[in-house]
Amino acid sequence: MVGLAKRVLPLVALLLLSLVALWPEIVAQSDRARLVYHRSSLVPENGMLTAPRYRGEDDSHQPYTLTAISARQKGAEQVDLTQPIGDITLTGGTWLHVRATAGTFMQHAGLLDLSGEVTLYRDDGSTLVTDAATLDVHEGALVSGAPTRVEGPFGTLDAQGFTITEHGHVAQFAGPARLVFNGGRR
Repeated sequence: MVGLAKRVLPLVALLLLSLVALWPEIVAQSDRARLVYHRSSLVPENGMLTAPRYRGEDDSHQPYTLTAISARQKGAEQVDLTQPIGDITLTGGTWLHVRATAGTFMQHAGLLDLSGEVTLYRDDGSTLVTDAATLDVHEGALVSGAPTRVEGPFGTLDAQGFTITEHGHVAQFAGPARLVFNGGRR
């Protein structure tokens, strides 16, 4: 009996350690996106969350995070956000950060309507500023029909709107537009 226990107990211990190590991956497969909040941040009287954090993956399995100062549920799908901030790391390693004064997030559709000094930062030093934009998290697209200013290592671009598609790889700007390149050696 002791000889059998010497062989079985280490195998059971190894199985339990493996389960503990792999548990986050098992749970992540069944829960790709979730809204995380602390019980103390929920104010039941007015249905408001403070400091909400929404984590998920787009259709290309690129992780994103959406946070805000506060969130108020306006229906089964709609969440109004105060000072939303979104971060995503694209498959090529590019990091994007977007922030605005206000936003409306349609959870299952993956649409985030942003308003009030919408600013998009890219890790290459480019900054895009506009008054309103719509972010489709699932499709990896950002669209605006409002006047837009882009500043970056290339120079400055002023346009009447933009469409960024293919997860940030393609950008089109609506005219009339004005592009001023930074001077430099060729």
